[in-house]
Amino acid sequence: MKIKCQKSDLLNSVNIVLKAIPAKSTMPILECMVINVSESTIKLIGNDMELGIETIVKGEILSSGTIAINAKVFSEIIRKLPDNEVTIDTDSNYMATITCEKSKFTISGKSADEFPVLPKIEKRSALTISQFSLKEVIRQTVFSISDNESNKIMTGELFEINENEMKVVSLDGHRISIRKIELKEAFEPTKVIVPGKTLIEVSKILSGEISDEVSIYFTEKHILFEFDDTLVLSRLIEGEYFKINQMLSADYETKVTINKKEFLSCIDRATLLIKETEKKPIIVGINDGTMELKINSTIGSMDEEIDITKEGKDILIGFNPKFLIDALRVIDDEEITIYLINPKAPCYIKDKDETYIYLILPVNFNAAAH
Repeated sequence: MKIKCQKSDLLNSVNIVLKAIPAKSTMPILECMVINVSESTIKLIGNDMELGIETIVKGEILSSGTIAINAKVFSEIIRKLPDNEVTIDTDSNYMATITCEKSKFTISGKSADEFPVLPKIEKRSALTISQFSLKEVIRQTVFSISDNESNKIMTGELFEINENEMKVVSLDGHRISIRKIELKEAFEPTKVIVPGKTLIEVSKILSGEISDEVSIYFTEKHILFEFDDTLVLSRLIEGEYFKINQMLSADYETKVTINKKEFLSCIDRATLLIKETEKKPIIVGINDGTMELKINSTIGSMDEEIDITKEGKDILIGFNPKFLIDALRVIDDEEITIYLINPKAPCYIKDKDETYIYLILPVNFNAAAH
């Protein structure tokens, strides 16, 4: 095979496919990227058996063919070449010659026959949403998946579709994040658990433009994202997701409306006094018209007040400050509403239409208060 591409186009495609290449694998072929050149398209393919990515590169095709090439070595070479046209030429012994201006590399490749092809997905009906919406939904939920592999289901996110609403849920045992978005048209009821790793990688590739769309296809075992010139295919996590509705409550004893930016800045300042090894709660005291935030640590203490609007009872409650910060950072509203029941029950940060709900469990702060 022989192709010519602009370095910028080639590098962009290489970076996309690298997201599906494992750093180390018991199957050396998986550490390769496949360059597949037909009469009409140049495709790059990566597959770590959980996540597969295929993308099309713009370029000139001089002759077709296929080669598997070590992805790490290939990507480093392309990255460091001059910003100009790159020619890739392979021979019958799977040697690849890469030239650009006065630079010339020859590296050995392999036959792509051993490379696991991406499963063929029967594209039935596509769920189409803007890349902006998908990127936002991932950003606003993915931080509360668990990184503990012992409970596989918690390492993924629930995508639940009912007619023209899509609900995305993540949880890690201490908090729950829920985002709902309205779809342009009704879609058949679907419930799948998508690995968090897949969503993080998809989010990095999405342009995030409102005018760009992404088509999503579901099968029993896979989810396929198709956008621009790229396909991302991922295995789903098998099993039954947690019954979220049973964990949520509409009851509350205290309702607080607060400026989000002020609240976030205050908690952010408080964390200056916490060492990474310390698990110090932030103590929140809610009274008429004010919220008092306190923190005590081995470094020092902080005490700050913020103006609020309050309905219901006064309350003193402790939280892990990181969990509050994670949720507040992804909410775009200027003012937020917090619902509380008692110092041992979860608090809810949600908007009127419940397009987002963040549930955070409180922490016991008796020891820290003295």
